[in-house]
Amino acid sequence: MSKTTSNSGTKKKFHLGWFTNFTADEWNGPFSNGGNSWDGSFHIDMARALDRAGFDFIMLEDKLAIPEAYGDSFESYLKLGLGMAPKHDPVPLATLMAAHTKGLGVVATMSTLGYPPFLLARLASTVDHLTNGRFAWNIVTSAENAAAQNFGLDELPPREKRYEVAHEYMDLFYQLIDSWEEGALVRDRETGTYVDHTKVRKIDFQGKYFKCRGPLNTLRSPQGRPTLLQAGGSPTGRDFAAKHADAIIAVENGIEGMKAYREDVRARAVKHGRNPDDIKVLFLVTPVLGETDEEARAQYERTAHDATFIEQNLALISAITDINFKAFDLDKPLPEKLVTNGEQGSLDKFQQWGRNKTLRQLVIEASGGICASIELVGTPDTVADQMEAAMEEVGGDGFLITTPALSTNRRHVISVTDGLVPALQRRGLVRTEYTHKTLRENLLAF
Repeated sequence: MSKTTSNSGTKKKFHLGWFTNFTADEWNGPFSNGGNSWDGSFHIDMARALDRAGFDFIMLEDKLAIPEAYGDSFESYLKLGLGMAPKHDPVPLATLMAAHTKGLGVVATMSTLGYPPFLLARLASTVDHLTNGRFAWNIVTSAENAAAQNFGLDELPPREKRYEVAHEYMDLFYQLIDSWEEGALVRDRETGTYVDHTKVRKIDFQGKYFKCRGPLNTLRSPQGRPTLLQAGGSPTGRDFAAKHADAIIAVENGIEGMKAYREDVRARAVKHGRNPDDIKVLFLVTPVLGETDEEARAQYERTAHDATFIEQNLALISAITDINFKAFDLDKPLPEKLVTNGEQGSLDKFQQWGRNKTLRQLVIEASGGICASIELVGTPDTVADQMEAAMEEVGGDGFLITTPALSTNRRHVISVTDGLVPALQRRGLVRTEYTHKTLRENLLAF
């Protein structure tokens, strides 16, 4: 029986985020909004609903190219118009959403491939001011050769080299952010001093890959430095996330996989001299909600077996891994253990090597191809029970909610914010109000 009574609040609370991007809203479903979301109004409505529900943040994924990995063509990505292209820049949208909300954090993905460190640090600090300390940078290195070719390269460097560059990038980023000390802004009318110049310094950074004079010409970030997110799947990626991130996004196979992942990155954090409790691990899920469990299950089965759904998710995993999954027979197992210079962690999670499942089964059973750590299907109360049980086993720290192809509609958003979240609140599992002003403070509140 589902629990519907309120809880005393003695349980350990967990965090909620929403994972989406600046692409078209759902445009061709029975409850679609039309796909004309480019003025930001749809995403503003979404952000307001999440703000009302007390979500920690809304995260905007991004890519720097139109993929052509699936079928060696742009066709499926542009035809479907879901999740991958067209795709607009997330940073202006994050700023716009923050202007229409009060407590919700806004997270923009920016690639170390596409931004010089000085430009990114300056932009991140600026947006953190515009959002009153509610901005986060989702750190990516880009994993697609097409993106590299948009920036003058023939192909991506090997993954290990990308992370080596990214560590130095982060070293420079921190030095730039800290080039303004706390208290540099004085605004002293008597002495006519706006900024104490002794608290602003050049950094004269010279590394293997980057060189920068500094300092930033922006004020110090309201959070000290913007909050940092990262999704590390491979061992190298996990280590990078454990060293740098305030929150880590993960997709794992089931409770045991989630628990093992969280324990691994927390152990890595300790090796880097960090308090593991300062890092929140949020697991990606795609809840399917209905008025009855049977209705939700029917909806899930209908979606998972739909031919367009299968094409969408094969195109998505192709784009992420730079592997053409259209070349494989849907009704046969994948021919070999695949490797990629793209997102190896996502590929490993998807292919489930050794289980001898057909490619069609992999897509259907993954409940969205690559974006469900556990299956969540049922009424709001049923799903709330499932989420509670999962967090009790895993130990924390929360969930990042999305949809299989990343596009969504208002009906789906409201089913979560006005159905699932109240069920979680009745159990004392998520916040009922924001208790702090900045995103980092809200992440550290429990």
